[in-house]
Amino acid sequence: MVRVGAAVCIISGSMAVAVPSFAQQPSLDYSTAHLERRLNAVRATGPITLDGALDEAAWSGAPLATNFIQNDPREGAPATFDTEVRVLYDDDALYFGVFAKDAEPGQLIVNDLKKDYNTGGSDGFTVILDTFHDGRNGYQFATNPAGAKWDAQMANEGRENNANWDGIWDVATRIAELGWYAEIRIPFRTLKFTGSDLQSWGVNFERKLRRMNEDSYWAPLPRIYDLQRVSMAGTVDGFRGLRPGMNLRFKPYAASASSQLAGRKTTGDFDGGIDVKYGVTSGLVWDFTVNTDFSQVEADEQQVNLTRFSLFFPEKRDFFLENSGIFQFGSGGGQFGGMGGINRSEMQLFFSRQIGLSEDGGAIPILGGTRLTGRQGAYSIGVLNIQQREHDANPGANFSAFRLRRDILANSDIGAVLLNKEEGGPNFNRVAGVDANFRFGFLTLNGYAAKTFSPDALLVGSDGNDFAQKAQFNYASRTWQATSSYSGVGERFHDELGFVPRQGVHNYDGRYGRYFRPARFAKWMRQTQPHLEFDVFTRQHDNSLETSYMGYHWNVNFQDGSTAEVGVNPQIEDIEETFSLSSSRGVRVHPGRYEFSEYFAFYNSSNARTFSVNTQYRTGPFYDGYRRNLSFGPSMRLNENLNMSVNLSLNDISVATGSFVSKLVTTRVNYNFNTKMFFNALVQYNSDNSQWTSNLRFNIIHRPLSDFFLVYNERRDERTGNMLSRAVISKMTYLMAF
Repeated sequence: MVRVGAAVCIISGSMAVAVPSFAQQPSLDYSTAHLERRLNAVRATGPITLDGALDEAAWSGAPLATNFIQNDPREGAPATFDTEVRVLYDDDALYFGVFAKDAEPGQLIVNDLKKDYNTGGSDGFTVILDTFHDGRNGYQFATNPAGAKWDAQMANEGRENNANWDGIWDVATRIAELGWYAEIRIPFRTLKFTGSDLQSWGVNFERKLRRMNEDSYWAPLPRIYDLQRVSMAGTVDGFRGLRPGMNLRFKPYAASASSQLAGRKTTGDFDGGIDVKYGVTSGLVWDFTVNTDFSQVEADEQQVNLTRFSLFFPEKRDFFLENSGIFQFGSGGGQFGGMGGINRSEMQLFFSRQIGLSEDGGAIPILGGTRLTGRQGAYSIGVLNIQQREHDANPGANFSAFRLRRDILANSDIGAVLLNKEEGGPNFNRVAGVDANFRFGFLTLNGYAAKTFSPDALLVGSDGNDFAQKAQFNYASRTWQATSSYSGVGERFHDELGFVPRQGVHNYDGRYGRYFRPARFAKWMRQTQPHLEFDVFTRQHDNSLETSYMGYHWNVNFQDGSTAEVGVNPQIEDIEETFSLSSSRGVRVHPGRYEFSEYFAFYNSSNARTFSVNTQYRTGPFYDGYRRNLSFGPSMRLNENLNMSVNLSLNDISVATGSFVSKLVTTRVNYNFNTKMFFNALVQYNSDNSQWTSNLRFNIIHRPLSDFFLVYNERRDERTGNMLSRAVISKMTYLMAF
């Protein structure tokens, strides 16, 4: 690379690619820069063979996207090594030919081959396609120099991102002397788009140069945004005669299982079922499932519960993950806060783990169901109906969800949701809600209101109302972050299709921080952010304090991708009823008002290194005693084939009713034979129940979106070594697409 004044040229062989002058200006106008990033759609003049060589004659006449611009670490500067992307299409598919220049290709970082790999941990290339050209929604496809694949659906510029979506596409890669190549083929039947004869699509490309922790884009983006900001994407003009195909998929499965409980005989079972997917329109997909099976799904990671509230476990079942963003209500749910911050789970109005799973996580058979999801004009539509079988003490139940959302203004939406659970007879639970999401530049405003309807017999002894509501604002710029919200959940708000950790409360929370990038420390520090956060719950019936959390934190992001943070968390807990910290040891917390402060520090090294470690230490008073917590997690990534990690979490707790040490060990081993054959092991030990659990999975992708799984599950008593249960499961799926 040769630098002369402000001009930058990337030399590849005899070809020099000049960076346009606007990319060199620190005052780059991002609001208009993407308008200059346009390509003309060109049909391929001959067949394209996916081999990563880009040697077909058609590539020489393909339109070229180049001159990538950094958004991190040097916002607005030319990429350290430029990327060239050529675009072609034919009757069946869209093609991207990528040359990612690199003066030191031997230094490329590639640490995974598995499907849906961690895109942030290695060098890579990602394309996003806004096929409706609405500046809101898109498909993402990513690969690394070893040809691993990752794909996702994105809606509302990243407010909903579904990385569990799987599309039919393929890629071939090759590492060369001056960089690496990728040849990508995306069939049109994988995508949804309008039926117009002449079409323009939004498109943008991202290049990750991992050893420099650098992100660059074809259509420039400010540092606070990423590829999902499709309103700032470039454009491909002039697609003609695109046909999505029949959009019909059949995916039957056959599964067999052999299981044994301690002291009982081994039992066997054979089962089968089918999933059907039909494209009703260019934007709507109708799914059907019969005798749905999730036996191959990875086991949950165990958690230690030191609170009086339910723990949140994420959904992992494919059927419920696909298009799940359609049913997202309000500003979303899940965990709030960082590693050193607020560690709680927000309410989710619709939580699919309430279907087909018991309270302890055991499977309840599903007879079948249907789902209609997608977009039609300015509307997003989601309709779901699932019939659950009778199983043990769980009666048969029918679950329904209806979601409608309409786009308004430039990038905002309003919507409504209806949920229903019927167990036969007088038992039912219904939820109705409306929400709105507005975005104006750096400012986002969200709000919702919801009401539940249940027989009075289910709410005996409950006072208060059956409403839930929330209002939230978020401001995020290059230098400031400010977010705050109010929410309330009534005592009689009874949502059997959702996740509601607390009822009868008002909640006020927020986070405020300032970003700094000090030039004097630029060699080793990328960014630092002192911030304050709070989370306060009061009881609705008398406005008395239930929980008060404050966090005073300072974190640092280093140039290599590692992070560190220190802080103190003053807390107040007003306990009205005794709850258990360790039921097996009889350690409890009695009613009373407790004030204590926790001190913490953590360090996470760069996950791009061969050896990395995540470590965290917390200490301080805990209710009427003391707590020390150590979390230590070393990882080893020898190459793209073998990844291993261990995480040890120790809680040394002493309170008035007793003392104990809680130990949780989580071990992962992933061996990737290639991009279509994988072995994964998840082995866990939990001292609270004195059990070892093992979940071993072997997976072969024998054709696109068609798998063979062999799974072994086992539980053992740590004290005696005796087997408590085990199962061997095999499953074959076969996708037929038309």
